[in-house]
Amino acid sequence: MPKVFSLAISDSTGRLLAAEHDLTSFNYFQRGSVQEFLGFFIKTAVERTQRGQRQKIEEQNMYVGHVYVRSDGLAGVIVTDIEYPTRSAFTIVNKVLEEFSTRFPSSQWGTLNPASTGTQYPELKAQLTKFQDPHAADPLLRVQRDLDETKIVLHKTMESLLNRGEVLDDLVQRSDQLSSQSKMFYKTAKSTNSCCTY
Repeated sequence: MPKVFSLAISDSTGRLLAAEHDLTSFNYFQRGSVQEFLGFFIKTAVERTQRGQRQKIEEQNMYVGHVYVRSDGLAGVIVTDIEYPTRSAFTIVNKVLEEFSTRFPSSQWGTLNPASTGTQYPELKAQLTKFQDPHAADPLLRVQRDLDETKIVLHKTMESLLNRGEVLDDLVQRSDQLSSQSKMFYKTAKSTNSCCTY
């Protein structure tokens, strides 16, 4: 199942303004190192992404960082596993940045850091949890999943109809055989009864 490891917001220099991580899939003793690596990755990726640009960075064919730096200098980064859909990741980044910029105007960005923002902006943690399912972020994926489920049901229905058709063909064939056997019985009975007339 696709996994989101980190959701972060920073300024264009890579200074973190808000960040949430889900490191439960890592060993307890590795989590500190993983979190440091995520911080370094986020800072480096944002620094190397030009304003107004999006970027997808793969790491070790296991992890993907989706980076978007808006023209106003606000940057969003989501770090996922390789299975997470790119479209959903960038949809999440857009939603998070829009919500964050509405809540915190650019004049406040200089005073924000992840430690203080965690209490002022708890929605980021909720979004990290909610968006573990990529279908929650992208309505198009949700529709695609529903279509796939409908297609499976339709295939099963068609299959059962075809099986029913085969059963009906067998019944029709048997009834034809029954009819011919009935006709033979009728003829035999008629001829037998004809010799017993008084």
